[in-house]
Amino acid sequence: MLDNIDLKEIQQKLYDRLKPTGWADKLKGFILSDDFHKILTVLLIEAQDGKRFTPLIKQLFRAFEECPFDSLKVVMLGQDPYPYKDVADGVAFSCSNDKVIQPSLRYMFKEIETTVYPGVTYTRDPDLTRWANQGVLLINTAFTTTINQIGSHYILWQPFLAYLFDTLNFGSPGLVYVFMGKKAQEWSHSIPENNHRINTMHPAAAAHNKDESWDSGDVFNKINKHLKQPIIW
Repeated sequence: MLDNIDLKEIQQKLYDRLKPTGWADKLKGFILSDDFHKILTVLLIEAQDGKRFTPLIKQLFRAFEECPFDSLKVVMLGQDPYPYKDVADGVAFSCSNDKVIQPSLRYMFKEIETTVYPGVTYTRDPDLTRWANQGVLLINTAFTTTINQIGSHYILWQPFLAYLFDTLNFGSPGLVYVFMGKKAQEWSHSIPENNHRINTMHPAAAAHNKDESWDSGDVFNKINKHLKQPIIW
């Protein structure tokens, strides 16, 4: 069955989807490479073995599709996609597929209401495209995960994340990087000093512990302090 799937065609289609936002040339060296071919092979073999993964292949790089390269200001790195069927949409923390606000995002919204817009009515829209369009690249350390198996693809995506950070380090100094949770923070050493680095707990930890709030360290205000044009959260 795998023989009937043209992985190179999939690679080309994913590459073509990135052309409108300027990421295609930046990521071409990986997306059209044998290394990415190996990632797709693993995903498809798992799918054939009954291990479904999320998000859909066509949404793998939606974070880049929604965040134009020339507008990039912030790289927000989480852990891995929501491990449920038809929830993850390719933009980290976003829930546009089913419109149900997941616990991690609920804690993020509450923190924004408390620290950024106190006393102001805040619209809790689970589709985070609006953040991405302003220059926030919302990604995870793993771009996929097996459904109901958190962290199953961390190692699989390490080569791509290393390639991405090397690309940004070379051509995009002065970015704000936010590392959410221990898994994400393992990558903080990859970012040179000519950028701004912020470490914070992952909101999933607050959700898991059923805490009253997420101790973000005022992350959303900290991000905006480094930007000439602040993000409208």
